[in-house]
Amino acid sequence: MIIALTTRDLKVRYAQTFLGVAWAVIQPLCGLLIFTIFFTQLIELDTPLPYPLIALSGMAAWYFFSNIIQSTSLSLVESQSLIKKVYFPRLILLISKIIPGLIDLVISVFLLLGLMVIFGITPQVEILCFPVFVLLTIVLGLSISVWLSALSLRYRDFHHVIPYALNYGIWLTPVFFPTTIIPDEYSWLLFLNPMAAVIAGFRWSLIGDVFPAWEYWISFIPILILLISGLHYFRKNEYKISDYI
Repeated sequence: MIIALTTRDLKVRYAQTFLGVAWAVIQPLCGLLIFTIFFTQLIELDTPLPYPLIALSGMAAWYFFSNIIQSTSLSLVESQSLIKKVYFPRLILLISKIIPGLIDLVISVFLLLGLMVIFGITPQVEILCFPVFVLLTIVLGLSISVWLSALSLRYRDFHHVIPYALNYGIWLTPVFFPTTIIPDEYSWLLFLNPMAAVIAGFRWSLIGDVFPAWEYWISFIPILILLISGLHYFRKNEYKISDYI
């Protein structure tokens, strides 16, 4: 069922489009071009590694995370006709939404590896740890979206809040800039943001940036609690979902 739902979502995403899957390449490249011009030509940001590598690695992590939040948090509402017809574990709807985002992430990683070849940077053994940070991104995304998907059934205001929160959140996260440019006295602000840890992990494992500081991992303690409690709440109330739709 997960495979069937994932295939359906992929077909719907690229239906009636001329370029099809090529959009998964065009979109990150366009974003990379804009931010490279802005941060290297206008602001002249000084980075320890080539800026396109810094930006694309951060964008890959953030876009994967935001894709999980946007797609899974609305999955129950979008599949209400299916929910009313037959019973199945509702978590399948959330899990099936993650796979298309994983495909986009793989494409972004291959683009990043291509840029690394251009800049003469060779992936190191740390790249073997990359799946760990992908898993952490999924855990972080699900910890939020499990609650949002359940709450959005009763309070449709979340449909309007989620895009705004993600649009503002990207500027509070080191997506387009390295964490090293943050002054030490303000570094604790990054430690409160679990996505900062994930992005730092992406950069360390893929392009050889500095290893994430241990303080980052403190922010994952409440995230794990949020995930466990969210899954418990979701499973306990999933039989009521059809009543709210």
